[in-house]
Amino acid sequence: MSTRDLAYIALFAAIMAALAIFPPLMLPIGVPITAQSMGPMLAGLILGARRGGLSILLFVVLVAIGLPLLAGGRGGLGIVMGPTGGFIIGWIPAAFAIGWLTERFWNGLNPINAFLIAVFGSVVVSYAVGIPWTAAVAGIGLDQAFWPMLAFVPGDCLKAAVAVVVALTVKRAYPLIPARS
Repeated sequence: MSTRDLAYIALFAAIMAALAIFPPLMLPIGVPITAQSMGPMLAGLILGARRGGLSILLFVVLVAIGLPLLAGGRGGLGIVMGPTGGFIIGWIPAAFAIGWLTERFWNGLNPINAFLIAVFGSVVVSYAVGIPWTAAVAGIGLDQAFWPMLAFVPGDCLKAAVAVVVALTVKRAYPLIPARS
């Protein structure tokens, strides 16, 4: 791993922390949507699987050791191991999956397939980790954990659209993922 790779990993961990600055948007049902879950999408779409996944892993480790890097100034092992901690941990495989798919489609990456990749990682992969985690930690059934999470899908789709615009702009200006032959 090069010094440049390490710099990109650290930079995207910092971007994840910076996304916590944006205030949460409250849905009418009282569910907050934060900008921070857009970080794994950006990391995967811009850095690829390895660097993107490692940047989110670094961020999660920093949160787990107590740095208040999550929205609302939260951090600590208790947050990561709590009922919503599965979604935080799920950001790691989500960034990796988004990056892996982005690398596979790099030469033909366009707004539609980039959006589908971002939604797959942010909704399918992240929720596949987060929902069972929530059910296990909260001691509730999977169905009880699943249905309330649907309120987050529209926000995740909006964040995916924003991440795609940013990522495709970066791809044109300064591509960080090498083209596949």
